[in-house]
Order: sequence, then C-alpha cells, then structure tokens
Amino acid sequence: MNRVEREAAVRRLLEQTPPQVPAELYADVVRRGGRMLRRRTLARRAMWLLLFAAVVAFTVWALTVRPWVEPPSQTTPPVSDW
Repeated sequence: MNRVEREAAVRRLLEQTPPQVPAELYADVVRRGGRMLRRRTLARRAMWLLLFAAVVAFTVWALTVRPWVEPPSQTTPPVSDW
C-alpha cells in the first residue's frame, strides 16, 4: 500500500459509524471509572493529609530541639578559683 491508499483506508474507517457497545459493558465501564475517580480522590487527599502532618511534625520538632542553635561546648572544664 502506498501513502494515498493508506490515507483512503483510514478515511473509510473513520467515516464508518462507531460500533455499538453492549449496555452491560457500558454500565460496567461507568462503574469502574467512578471507582477509579473515587480512589484517586481519596489517594490525593491522603497524600495532602500526610504532607500536612509531616510539616506540623517537623515544625514542632524544630521549635523544641532548635537545631540551628550551637550546643554549648563541653570539651573544656569550667574555670574556677580566679
């Protein structure tokens, strides 16, 4: 088949009426699609909740531990009897 024949064959296929889908298959597909959307929505909400909980936990940890403050030096003994 050359290019012109292939284009003509594709045009014939596209101009035909689409095949009819059985009613029970359509209902099954709609049900599965709805289930997929609900699962994606639930997963997205769970991820946002997990991200929020991680941010809150990190903030509480950072405020209590204060990792940016240098710890006091304990390598030298305190000076006494001056």
